[in-house]
Amino acid sequence: MRLVSLLMIKSMTGYGIASTDFANTKYTVEIKSLNSKFLELALKLPKAFSDKELILRNDCSKQIERGKVNITVTVEYASNEKKAATIDQGLLTLYYNQLKQAATTLNDNGNNLLQLALTFPEVIKYEEDLVSEQEWIQLQQTFAEAMNNFQTFRKDEGRVLLQDLELRIKNILNALKQVEEQDPKRIPAIRERISQLLEEFVGKENTDSNRFEQELIFYIDKLDITEEKIRLRSHCDYFIEALKSNDANGKKLGFISQEIGREINTMGSKANDAQIQQIVVGMKEELEKAKEQLLNVL
Repeated sequence: MRLVSLLMIKSMTGYGIASTDFANTKYTVEIKSLNSKFLELALKLPKAFSDKELILRNDCSKQIERGKVNITVTVEYASNEKKAATIDQGLLTLYYNQLKQAATTLNDNGNNLLQLALTFPEVIKYEEDLVSEQEWIQLQQTFAEAMNNFQTFRKDEGRVLLQDLELRIKNILNALKQVEEQDPKRIPAIRERISQLLEEFVGKENTDSNRFEQELIFYIDKLDITEEKIRLRSHCDYFIEALKSNDANGKKLGFISQEIGREINTMGSKANDAQIQQIVVGMKEELEKAKEQLLNVL
């Protein structure tokens, strides 16, 4: 089974198009989307299907969830007969006679009465404004096919995002291993540095060794990053777990990434070690790349 079928992570960027032919008519549905915090839906429909807009919008809101989405529905007729307008002869005659009578009463020359009568309501009707049930069913099928292609595109993009996000978090975990290797060397180095400073400025004979040990323990305790290392590893593991779970989504992953960033920042500020701080900078770079990708995760 392919990875994409196991995961729910999808990209907000998507594209899907479908076309079908029915009764000398071509139906085309095109769907495009970009990232957005909410669902911003722009739906362009032929006038004949305008009464179906609410149905299509409700369907989109359930399936698309989030994103800036543009949907265009077009209907092309093989012949002009479907597009041709029809004239209501009886209504036209009625309007024309009334206008003619009014012109006579007002002593008007009555020029262009026919042209004026043609502009009156309901005189000209367009058959394309009337949609049969079969045509609506055909459009729905085309719409469903376009939506399926759109969702497939989103899943394929999501698979690429997943691979990149997983790489970024694993890079952070690898950097954490380097911190764990460096951390045991840090405390003896700090102890040695403080001892040298005391001997230089105070003198070894003037130093209370017991008091020095007490102050050193208190100072080193403030520099301890054990909890940060544990929490960082836990957050990274949870991120990867959530990334591959069925309910993974961009907002949830975004919250976890904030917790990862908090532990990295605290570790960097408490480390008091140039090498660890350099490693932390690399962690921050990887996290920023991950956050950029998360902006496009559904």
